[in-house]
Amino acid sequence: MIQSVESTSTLLLKVKNGNAEAQERLCAIYIPILTKWAHGRLPSYARELSDTDDLVQNTLISALKKVNSFESVREGSFLIYLRKALLNNIRMEIRRSHSAIKDSLDVATNEMDPEASLLENAIGIETLEKYESGLLSLGETEREAVILRVEFGFEYLEIASAIDVNSANAACMKVTRALAKLAKNML
Repeated sequence: MIQSVESTSTLLLKVKNGNAEAQERLCAIYIPILTKWAHGRLPSYARELSDTDDLVQNTLISALKKVNSFESVREGSFLIYLRKALLNNIRMEIRRSHSAIKDSLDVATNEMDPEASLLENAIGIETLEKYESGLLSLGETEREAVILRVEFGFEYLEIASAIDVNSANAACMKVTRALAKLAKNML
């Protein structure tokens, strides 16, 4: 959860203007959030080449190098941008690991794969793919609200600020409706 006196958009503007201290503050805010989110998403077989902390740091460094092309629409936009970039890096690392060790997973069985990530084992690869696909079927604000609540554990007041709605109740309603829509799209 973002506990910052200065808004992310203010810090991003300062980073765009070359303020190294603002860049450090952004890293201090987002590294713990992204590390917690990414925990368990990188399967053990992929960790031999890289670990979660490395991926988080590399993702954030890469994003900060491209900060001049990033346009912050709402307070939560940067976190959603980082999540997408980190998820892409995790997928790339998994593909790299697969080709490096030439290991094929037997997805046809319902047994838990000891080398799958904790998240994959908990909900299954197929459900995870349906979830990601379902997220894409939501509007941008709905997707942000769901991700902030479900994946990052934000409180409704924090979500309200991040997606620019008036109250925690409005954020709760947005999340509830978006989750219902997501569930329907996952069928």
